[in-house]
Amino acid sequence: MEFIVEKIGMSRTINVPSIPVTLLKVQDVKVCEITEDGRAIVAYPSGKKRNKAIEGQQKKYGLSPEYNRFATLKVANTEAGDLDLTPLSEAKKVKVTFTSKGRGFSGVMKRWNFAGGPRSHGSRFHRAPGSIGNCEWPGRVQPGQKMPGQYGNATVTVKNEIVSFDPENKILVVKGAVPGPNGAMGRVRISK
Repeated sequence: MEFIVEKIGMSRTINVPSIPVTLLKVQDVKVCEITEDGRAIVAYPSGKKRNKAIEGQQKKYGLSPEYNRFATLKVANTEAGDLDLTPLSEAKKVKVTFTSKGRGFSGVMKRWNFAGGPRSHGSRFHRAPGSIGNCEWPGRVQPGQKMPGQYGNATVTVKNEIVSFDPENKILVVKGAVPGPNGAMGRVRISK
């Protein structure tokens, strides 16, 4: 089963030993239609602006104006209506998928943890990647070479244990860190 969540932030438990946890708010989702393969078209509120296509979908499924984002999820529901949250209460582990924080064009020291060269005067090798080629053969740069480039802003999935779930406030507490900034939207999938 899948759920759409918003990352609230990180905290820790007050027991001994203390565990780092991430708080995720399960979004208020309406199941619009169940497809043949067991998946469902769902709608949820977001800050996205409305357009004619979204208004047409809202009219088709009889949704209020705040439900302006659509997705396809695997759900426990057998018919349209509110999303069934009971699988989260019984789950032990989840796979959490978010987009990681984008860090732009980064050098090899930040992106790949290269050591760099001596910082002393005259070395002329401080933060550079160093040699990237081999000898005469193969005479080219190997694919997958660690070089400067775009760092972050990628879809990342991590596996976390569930510490607790509050069905009244729809707050899911998972052990450890989750990628992405606070306020980011992502997906949670119940794992075995």
